[in-house]
Amino acid sequence: MKLLSTIHDPTFKGGNYNRLDRFFLQFIKDERDLPFIYLTLRICLTLVPLSVLLFMPFVTGWAWWTVAVLHLFFSNLGVKGPFGLMLHCTSHRQFFKTEYDWMNKFLPWILAPFFGHTPETYYSHHIGMHHPENNLEEDDSSTMTFQRDSFRSFLAYFGRFFVVGVRNLLDYLRQKNRPKLATRALTGEIVFAVVCIGLCFVNWRATVLVFLLPLVIYRFIAMLGNWTQHCFVDFDDPGNAYKNSITCINVRYNKKCWNDGYHISHHVRPAMHWTEHPTFFMKTIDKYAQNQAVVFDGIDFGQVFFLLMFKRYDVLARNMVNINGAFADDEEAIALLRRRTKRIPLKTVVTDMPQVSAVAA
Repeated sequence: MKLLSTIHDPTFKGGNYNRLDRFFLQFIKDERDLPFIYLTLRICLTLVPLSVLLFMPFVTGWAWWTVAVLHLFFSNLGVKGPFGLMLHCTSHRQFFKTEYDWMNKFLPWILAPFFGHTPETYYSHHIGMHHPENNLEEDDSSTMTFQRDSFRSFLAYFGRFFVVGVRNLLDYLRQKNRPKLATRALTGEIVFAVVCIGLCFVNWRATVLVFLLPLVIYRFIAMLGNWTQHCFVDFDDPGNAYKNSITCINVRYNKKCWNDGYHISHHVRPAMHWTEHPTFFMKTIDKYAQNQAVVFDGIDFGQVFFLLMFKRYDVLARNMVNINGAFADDEEAIALLRRRTKRIPLKTVVTDMPQVSAVAA
């Protein structure tokens, strides 16, 4: 196991803004979100034009395939992760000021479909269900009832979500008397489907590449991420964020994806700004030790997932942070990891635990 080291993940550092920065700052609610503006511009100037080119009738043969390869490379290896987590951050905290509220529709309705996000579904699922239910029984994306070190279980988890996830979300929102969120999600799904069907008559290959393939990829990655973030769940205290989530510190992923590795503190305070997580982590470090929270140093969610699927608990334990001596040795850590991946039957779950608000500040 590792000792707690210096945190190298990004925090906010104010600086001198240039003229372009100041122009954009007048529109956004929080100056710390200025990097989101430049990521959005980067996508608008690269991925969107590449997508449009694929639909153009004069782009054929080898030229079409060249653009297709560039599109796949840029979308999946360049900006998919940063965009997805930017959408996550702006779902919890309003991006543009209230007087420019129409701009807040740009990410979910215009750019998100290029990454496989149907408009409004992510917000309705994440804010309307996942955080209020906190990976417990009524959370349709809950990992509890699955054996979380089994790839077969993960495939069953993903398959169920892909086939009936939207239906279950709509049912949940209606049962919880959240009709506006249900309407938003259903509208987004219908609009996405109608647009894709229409575009298939224009160029079916481009439609598959630009919208439908990203849909499958995104939903697979989203479920892989949620599975890993909630892969170690305490049987006796599944609603405790310190015992049902994990944290990954000092990883490149945090610099690229807005400190998304801090999943424990994100469930403790969902509306906390992404730049505040490293500081909050250090301020509340005793809570992590008291709950024997699972914190990894130097490996990210993707690495945790693959190590878990191959049951390399020895490597996982080697990269865990032993906060305040919470574990006697690697063997104790391995035992805890194994115990927290075991399937939790629903009848054993206690759900009368305090819930945190997922509403943005």
